[in-house]
Amino acid sequence: MSTEPAFDAGAPWQLHPSVAVRAERFGALLYHFGTRRLSFLKDRRLLDVVEHLACHPSALDACRAAGVQPPEQAAFTVALARLAEGDMLVPGGPR
Repeated sequence: MSTEPAFDAGAPWQLHPSVAVRAERFGALLYHFGTRRLSFLKDRRLLDVVEHLACHPSALDACRAAGVQPPEQAAFTVALARLAEGDMLVPGGPR
């Protein structure tokens, strides 16, 4: 049983400092230099969300700013939660 809290889209998040982002035509590649894990983002809006998470008070606010509509927010929240589980995202506040 995991003791880590679930992903909270209403909280502030940011890219892990050891993660590099490379935009691609299909979306983006994220590479974590610490874990050597590679993740693919297949939606340019998700790339926009990830790149600007630290500028917003919550992940939901970052989604709204990227043009994610309410019916799509659940799917984006799942994608962000998976990135957080993979240590690509960490809790953090607006810069």
